[in-house]
Amino acid sequence: MSSLLGGARVRELLRSSDIRPSRALGQSFVVDPNTIARIVRLAEIGPSEEILEIGAGLGSLTLGLLGAAERVVALEKDERLAALLLEVVEGGRVEVVVGDALKVDLGSFDATKSVSNLPYSVAARVVLKVLAEAPRIEELTVMVQKEVGERLAASPGTRVYGASSVLVAAHADATILGRVSRRAFWPVPNVDSVVVRLRRRPVPAGAGNLGDVVRAAFSQRRKSLRNSLASVAGGTEAAVAALTEAGVAPQARAEELGLAEFVSVGRALEARR
Repeated sequence: MSSLLGGARVRELLRSSDIRPSRALGQSFVVDPNTIARIVRLAEIGPSEEILEIGAGLGSLTLGLLGAAERVVALEKDERLAALLLEVVEGGRVEVVVGDALKVDLGSFDATKSVSNLPYSVAARVVLKVLAEAPRIEELTVMVQKEVGERLAASPGTRVYGASSVLVAAHADATILGRVSRRAFWPVPNVDSVVVRLRRRPVPAGAGNLGDVVRAAFSQRRKSLRNSLASVAGGTEAAVAALTEAGVAPQARAEELGLAEFVSVGRALEARR
């Protein structure tokens, strides 16, 4: 296996293909070997496991994963980066797949764990897509922007609690495992990162319309639920009736409700259709 990529090697590879990282897309490459080793350790990878890595980039994390796992499937959207990745991770234990994680069928992979340094611009959407569409994946360990990680693991009543917090909670227990300095990346981003672990759990029964309910509730988070849910309930009166039936005060706001309460509201709304 090749040695882990440092900053000089990353810059050399990018220059060789005239690739400039996009700050707008949140493209930063991990150049600190200690950070890679830490992520691999936190992921608790068994020697016989297959890992799905999303947004593999140049292979900084891929190389670390190959030191612990039996096999790695490395998904990368950028064809130029994927070509360089093939140069970096030679060998039969890695499969490089060119594709957009938001468009490919993530349920088609055999991996039971996903370990990734996710691009900042799509991190939350990718996590939610994996949880919703890739039931084989029982655990995700992801490095994401600090603010994104805090939202994924947020509890009701906190400032960062939002729709993604509830939707993640419906599928998994999310835990922030630690913080990563921005200096572990090149180019150096404007934000710090965190490593988050998400362990899958059963989706609550009757949560089929949870996404619609939660998104409507948080679309106007400063308004009471009687108003914010009117669009999915068929009017304010219907929203009040469903909330009352679910045992939720109509004047409550979205950030006050936990997963169980949102599920109850969704069931009440569905029963009134």
